[in-house]
Amino acid sequence: MFDFLNDFDAGSLLTAAVLIVVALLLIRSIRIIPQATAGVVERLGRFHKVLNAGVNLVFPFIDVIRRTVDLREQVVDFQPQSVITEDNLVVSIDTVIYYQVTDPMAATYEINNFVVGIEQLTVTTLRNAVGSLDLEEALTSREAINKALRTVLDEATGKWGVRVNRVEIRDIVPPESVRESMEK
Repeated sequence: MFDFLNDFDAGSLLTAAVLIVVALLLIRSIRIIPQATAGVVERLGRFHKVLNAGVNLVFPFIDVIRRTVDLREQVVDFQPQSVITEDNLVVSIDTVIYYQVTDPMAATYEINNFVVGIEQLTVTTLRNAVGSLDLEEALTSREAINKALRTVLDEATGKWGVRVNRVEIRDIVPPESVRESMEK
């Protein structure tokens, strides 16, 4: 039934098996990282290197790509935050943050989730900045608030491997009673 197996000797079968294993190892060692991303490689559980875009070689079963990080500028729109001004009025402030990962290794290992970290820093800084202003100042000094937010965010996110490019306050909504009196 399997007469063709008699034509092969053990050496040629062993050679074929070795060639197949080598081909599989070669295929597993080639990793393609897309443009504008970087791959963080761990070797035996420890950070080894960052793979740049293009074709890269890794040791199969020893190296693991733990995470791929998008290096393009990202936009995060946070939920509007209620903030109390110095004159005890509650305003709702809507912010947008533009950030970019500059160090994939730090963004992977220095903080678990840098987007949540940026959001929490934004909320606390926003409350501190607007809490020291009265409503009129808060409505007219968006640039000063943006600058204060960006300064604090840049300082904190630098060690995370993230750069905050822009902070924009989209809208400051005063309480309904104040809006009605402003319209009159």
